[in-house]
Amino acid sequence: MKTLWMCVLMLVLVISTANAQQYVYPAKGQTPEQQKADEGACYSWAVQQTGFDPATPQAQQQAAKPPTTATGTKPGAGVRGAAKGAVVGEVVGDDAQTGAAAGAVAGRSQSRRQTAATSQQATQQQQSAVQEKQAAFNKARAACLEGKGYTVK
Repeated sequence: MKTLWMCVLMLVLVISTANAQQYVYPAKGQTPEQQKADEGACYSWAVQQTGFDPATPQAQQQAAKPPTTATGTKPGAGVRGAAKGAVVGEVVGDDAQTGAAAGAVAGRSQSRRQTAATSQQATQQQQSAVQEKQAAFNKARAACLEGKGYTVK
């Protein structure tokens, strides 16, 4: 849950930072009222062209997550680890019970690491997609404003 909140926070920061970096100068002497109207119209046009609205929080698009237990492991990870550990324990030290216990712990630990890595990768992909959409939106908005006689940086 902590990771999810961190992702949401980073997403908000990325959007607000990217949007705050555009400066609009009325190069043809437009009045502040005209500039405000033009910026509103270009904002709407950019949303229409790109399908992205920076003012609307993007829904968390998460890939179908594999089911996990309350401890964050995949169901059966401990059993599979125990089976592997029992075999190794029997072959190496003639002690299948100790090997099974160690294997169960190792199996669950590995499962947690894999689940966390998968979640982090999905979050990074989502952030990258939002950044690309924001860049396309900024480009469309700038094109519209430049067409109306503004300088956009």
